[in-house]
This record gives sequence, C-alpha cells and structure tokens, in this order.
Amino acid sequence: MGFSVSGSAALIFVAAFIGFGMFYSATANSFERVNDAREDQRDRLLDQQNTDISIVSATWNTTGDEDLVVTVDNTGSETLSVEETDLLVDNDYLSGYETTVDDERSTDIWASQERLEITVSSISQPDRVKIVTENGVADTMVVT
Repeated sequence: MGFSVSGSAALIFVAAFIGFGMFYSATANSFERVNDAREDQRDRLLDQQNTDISIVSATWNTTGDEDLVVTVDNTGSETLSVEETDLLVDNDYLSGYETTVDDERSTDIWASQERLEITVSSISQPDRVKIVTENGVADTMVVT
C-alpha cells in the first residue's frame, strides 16, 4: 500500500464528509421550515376554534337616510380586528362603511363579548348579509 491508496482513501473520505455536510444542512433547513409551517397552521386552527360571532340584527332603515345597520356580537374568546372583518351584502363585498365597537368609533380591536355595529349608507335594500372574520368564521342573516 503506497501513498496513492492512502491519498485516494483520504480524498474519498473528505469528499464524502463534504457531501454529507451539504446534504445534512439542506435537509435540516427543509425539515425546520416544514415544522415551522405546521406550527403556524396549528396556531391558525386554534385561533379559528376560539373564534365565534353571532349576528344579532340586520335592519334596513327607511326613515330619513336609507341605510343598513348590522349588529354582531363576538361570542368567542379570540380578540378580532374590525378592519379585517368583512361584510358581504347580497353576495357583494362592501368596504368603506362606518363601524363602532361598544359605541367606540376609533378602535380596531373587537374583544370577546363586545358588540360591533356596522352602518352602510347609499345602497339599495338588501336581502341578506354575511359577516366573515379574519379567521374565516362567518355568520349570515336575512335583513329585516
């Protein structure tokens, strides 16, 4: 056994060591990303399970200004964002409406057991409304 066999073995060992290092770092990063994604998914599912809303009323006022007033209770334990809560009227997405949370106009926080009131002006008389939260939880009601 001369130097050529020892040198070849050392070269193969170094190449295998470098190859294993590259393989390990690639698989470790991928595994970590998958675990992070699964953890985020579990967090979103927990938020969704803790979210619940109930439309109390959806009324069309014809006296004076014609407007739609939708009152919704946050009956879950999750604090929601007013800005990320969507309103659909007769399957049309609406924006630019006035909101109040327990008579507070300037807040974006809709905590548990608080009431959100949405007032929409300048629309024709609707039949149905649907409220969708940021977590995908929704409730629908016929307008009276």
